[in-house]
Amino acid sequence: MVPSILIVDDEKHSREGLREALADSYDVSLAANADEAFNLLDAQPFEVVLTDLRMPGKSGLKVIDRALAMPNKPAVLMMTAYGNIETAVEAMKRGAVDFLTKPVNIERLEVLIQRALKTRTLEVEVKQLHERLDEKFSFDHIIGHSMALKTVIDQVKLVAPSRATILIEGESGTGKELIAQAIHQVSPRTRAPFIAVHCAALSENLLESEIFGHEKGSFTGATERRVGRFESADGGTLFLDEIGEISASTQVKLLRFLETRTIERVGGSKPIELDVRLVAATNRNLEQMVKAGKFREDLYFRLNVVRLTMPPLRERAEDIPLLLAHFIAIFAKENGLAPLTIEPGAVQTLQRYPWPGNIRELRNFCENVVVMYRGKTLSEYDLDPRFRGAAPTLPVAGSVAPVVTNPLSVAENEKRLLREALIKARGNRTKAAELMGISRRTLHRKLVEWPELDVQD
Repeated sequence: MVPSILIVDDEKHSREGLREALADSYDVSLAANADEAFNLLDAQPFEVVLTDLRMPGKSGLKVIDRALAMPNKPAVLMMTAYGNIETAVEAMKRGAVDFLTKPVNIERLEVLIQRALKTRTLEVEVKQLHERLDEKFSFDHIIGHSMALKTVIDQVKLVAPSRATILIEGESGTGKELIAQAIHQVSPRTRAPFIAVHCAALSENLLESEIFGHEKGSFTGATERRVGRFESADGGTLFLDEIGEISASTQVKLLRFLETRTIERVGGSKPIELDVRLVAATNRNLEQMVKAGKFREDLYFRLNVVRLTMPPLRERAEDIPLLLAHFIAIFAKENGLAPLTIEPGAVQTLQRYPWPGNIRELRNFCENVVVMYRGKTLSEYDLDPRFRGAAPTLPVAGSVAPVVTNPLSVAENEKRLLREALIKARGNRTKAAELMGISRRTLHRKLVEWPELDVQD
């Protein structure tokens, strides 16, 4: 698509000459004054606006203001025969990307236009990236409506605008990093960096250097100075995941930052003052670690200014249907497949499953069924036995019955085996009876006794 340029100049021969020079490469529109320029800006978007400074009526500075107030603001270049420093400075303060004197050098103008287009493209890409991040990590994209999750989100909304240090607790796979990202995205720091460090993934020496940076020659292999994650996050948020895994020496340095807001690189002695909001997460009980002497008490209190606790998925059963639909839609789209439907019985079974791996496990389950299952509808019969709380195999006719360790649970074991037989037989009573080693009449009598197990052929 040919870039569009608006030329604003009260001198007819000047604007016509500029159009003739640029028309081969650009879609050029002309305005003789600021009011005409305003009308054109309202009517269509432009990539570049080239405006004269001194014109009858409103000056070119007003054109700059209007152009840069547009939703898709163009890059603006100023030109004038009165090329003094004060005018140039004022134009740049208003947002002009560069300044030309008249008569305009066409070669220089084309260079400046290309540079302005590149700058505008970069700004648009950055804006779109921020919009995608805002959307991805907004509260609307934290899936669930359970009271346990709503409580956490309400706490995040309260604490995000502050500078307070936050400790996020919760089992692995509960979404602690997603909450940390949400805190950053709705905070005043949203346009500054969000830097994440997974403390358990690095050795003690590497972690300290990764977080605080190091000076050249501070240890073997340190051939040059390195800026650490703290400095990279200046003005933004540093997220330290699995904070309970850091060493005693790293704990001391982290405590120093929280007390003084300064760090020192490994091998350095000069304090570096930083503006960083710290969010830490752990799947361990830091209070117990403090009592056991494995975590500094003073650091724990510094981290625990605001504590958020992520609920495990087993306490959010009402969120599971939404999460299933969300992840299945994502993986179906990624793999170019139609989303499969999960029958209500299967959903209820998955809601009863405790999900020890939490959302991470559920996400992996969804990817697996999207990739591996070729049916259009997933029923309870299609689920792995582990989701039904059952043994992986069923006894067949003539096999040895399982040992019942609790005599009082004979009936419950019989019901479980009957349920498994019906599931394995996909509701076919004749086949289920064969699997159980009983007659269809006996099976029918059992189903009359336990109607909740009844599944029609």
